[in-house]
Amino acid sequence: MPRASLPLARALAVDPEPRAWPGAARDYNRPMHDVVVYSRKGCHLCDVVKQTLTQIQREADFEWREMDIDADPELRQKYNDEVPVVFIDGRKAFKYRINAREFLRALAKRA
Repeated sequence: MPRASLPLARALAVDPEPRAWPGAARDYNRPMHDVVVYSRKGCHLCDVVKQTLTQIQREADFEWREMDIDADPELRQKYNDEVPVVFIDGRKAFKYRINAREFLRALAKRA
């Protein structure tokens, strides 16, 4: 093999030891975060939170879904005066407003 291609051959060689790839298994085998936004129609703060989550989603590994509290009497009673409320992996994380940096930190804590 010519000398010039030896470094390329080494770079393309597959390393049989997964631990040689720091974080590789952790990054690909961890479960995706579940984010729930409790909101209602006509709520400006809810719209802002949902827009922020859509933008943040490009940078982090999570899916989010919206729950309309007015469609469920139990949810309306529980969150009527707190919308929007954001839960991460089943735990209340934010209400009223969300900051992208703080949201990403909260995701990291639950990893």
